[in-house]
Amino acid sequence: MTEHFDRVTFRALARERLWPTPPSAHNAGRAGENLMGQPLPRERLSEPRPAAVLVPVVGRGPEVTVLLTQRSAHLRNHASQIAFPGGRVDATDPTPLATALRETEEEVGLARRYVEPLGYLDTLRTPSGFSIVPVVAWVEPGFDLVRNPDEVDDIFEVPFSFLMNAGNHQRMMREYPGGPREIYAMPYGERHIWGVTAKIIRNLYEKLYEGV
Repeated sequence: MTEHFDRVTFRALARERLWPTPPSAHNAGRAGENLMGQPLPRERLSEPRPAAVLVPVVGRGPEVTVLLTQRSAHLRNHASQIAFPGGRVDATDPTPLATALRETEEEVGLARRYVEPLGYLDTLRTPSGFSIVPVVAWVEPGFDLVRNPDEVDDIFEVPFSFLMNAGNHQRMMREYPGGPREIYAMPYGERHIWGVTAKIIRNLYEKLYEGV
């Protein structure tokens, strides 16, 4: 299976199997579902706040990695959680891609000239009321990162082969308004990847590698 995680195969699968344009928050298959693909409570289906994140897959020679952040502890939403760079759609952003690239530059200083968008994952509705469009992108090495301390406490990379191994996709119970829910988790050393970020990673696995 590891041979499927090289840059050539990954890029080919991404071009073939990801959405070529952003899926609508109103008709995407995952838009009205929670982090395990179950229907959201009716009160959670109104007035979502549009957002976008970048899923940066980085080519490190033969090793392919995924760039992630740990959000600042003082943030209102998802404080201290492991996350992809991204955020709310701004009124000046013409597309979710524009949002993802802008937010990534603001949060970690990744210049967009190193970023090659490959496609989109399913729109994801979060318990906190966001409707997130994940943009999968190939990132060439050679970039310099500058952490924004107001938004990010840490920047790190995880091997792509680890995240795309279904054996590392755990399920756990988490308390939310309305009761406990089952979510994905992917612990990696001292890093606890779970919730929205883990669901995005799981969706990437399902689209590219499930059944391969």
